[in-house]
Amino acid sequence: MSTDRATDTDHDWVTTPVTAGLLRGHLDVEPTTRGLLPHRLPASARRQIPDDQLAVAEAQPSGVRLVFRTRATVVELLTLPTKRAYQGLPAPADGVYDLLVDGRLAARATVAGGNVRTVVDMATQRAELREGPPGAARFTGLPARDKDVEIWLPHTEVTELISLRTDAPVEAAPDRGRRVWLHHGSSISHGSNAAHPTATWPALAASRGEVELVNLGFGGGALLDPFTARAMRDTPADLISLKVGINIVNADAMRLRAFVPAVHGFLDTVREGHPATPLLVVSPILCPVHEDTPGPLAPDFEGGTVRFKATGDPAERAAGRLTLNVVRDTLARIVEQRSDDPQLHYLDGRELYDEKDYAEFPLPDEVHPDPAGHRRIGENFARIAFGHGAPFAATAG
Repeated sequence: MSTDRATDTDHDWVTTPVTAGLLRGHLDVEPTTRGLLPHRLPASARRQIPDDQLAVAEAQPSGVRLVFRTRATVVELLTLPTKRAYQGLPAPADGVYDLLVDGRLAARATVAGGNVRTVVDMATQRAELREGPPGAARFTGLPARDKDVEIWLPHTEVTELISLRTDAPVEAAPDRGRRVWLHHGSSISHGSNAAHPTATWPALAASRGEVELVNLGFGGGALLDPFTARAMRDTPADLISLKVGINIVNADAMRLRAFVPAVHGFLDTVREGHPATPLLVVSPILCPVHEDTPGPLAPDFEGGTVRFKATGDPAERAAGRLTLNVVRDTLARIVEQRSDDPQLHYLDGRELYDEKDYAEFPLPDEVHPDPAGHRRIGENFARIAFGHGAPFAATAG
């Protein structure tokens, strides 16, 4: 890897361009005038995205990280973040960058400034962009020895990567032979309300399961889109999970008649590329507002915070309107119907977060868990999915 040395008053810097070879957890990179922008869907899928919400969500690099090997004690990552704000609500906190040394969290940093994308209409997701300057996430005091370094990018900030500066050369980290876990889900999988990028429940579960995460959790975007299924079909993976249902209910996007073949079609597409890979279908965690009440979901900004409520009529379940209980029953039945697939498994999401968990860690906005809730979900998933005899258990070999 070629680098250029640049000197300032503090260090003899090594400046390394950020390339795709330093990244993990992404499916594509887009060259920019400054550097590159990581994406979690390939360009072929992005061309088919029908709304700004998913376009922004897939560019928010949840689970994407730089991975390299170095003796550096000081690391600076120059980026241009794009922060998301909502008109009438307090400005968002700066996104967090997590730095891991040999797999252990060693430091955190933020980047002030950058662009701000303010959503001015929740219904249409219409937004206004205010441009700002790049900044640097700076980490100091790292151990002066050869080590694997990971920098996990802010999970809810679009992050344009410009360059990496260190006080010692860097090289691409070797492949440690870990299995790759490809996961698709909604905003909870994306990391809504998680405190920092390695504290989203998929990141926590991946750490406990000792696997490499590719997180296709998209806030508001787990709608069984065929282009997402094709992206998963074409992505190398040793383990696959699909957590589906909550977005379809809260968007009131489908009736039962459309939902059943859409699930089958999504699974068929994934299986075209991964015919024998362990595949876990996960239904929604407990969400009291939607257990027996259909969508659409509506935001309530009273009090200066966002809370959500379901606005559908429970009586319309008989006409095919979806609730979380209907979704869970349907997903379990679909997996059972496909019992000729021995590597297809079903997990009721309430095994990850149920009534007892809700009593201990309530959903602050009635939909998304808080940081403690993410930890509980990640711990439960690791135990249920990666434990001895579980669908994702490591096999002796």
